[in-house]
Amino acid sequence: MPEYKLIVSDPKTGKSEVKELKGAEASIFTGLKIGDTVDLSSIGVKGKVKVTGGSDKAGFPMRADVLGGVKRRVLLTKGVGYQTGSEGEKRRKLVRGNTITEEIYQVNGVLVQ
Repeated sequence: MPEYKLIVSDPKTGKSEVKELKGAEASIFTGLKIGDTVDLSSIGVKGKVKVTGGSDKAGFPMRADVLGGVKRRVLLTKGVGYQTGSEGEKRRKLVRGNTITEEIYQVNGVLVQ
């Protein structure tokens, strides 16, 4: 059974809301990708939420450009999962793919109208 921590940000007020999802509530997110929109009125969130990212149980971040729900070592120069050191530096980092699976622990989203 999937279990997620959903963090929904409201861009108008600048505040975030945290919800613990278990069982049937959490199964709504299984299989979604970064950028997908889902209606969450059934679990008490007004409006639609756009999935913007997340992380797995070990803390590895999700990246939109890595396909699937697997962990991959990718060569990064900037973006999610990488903090730049010096100019021109590249590093191979372990990140999670863009699909939400049961290994995902935290799902981030933005409220859209």
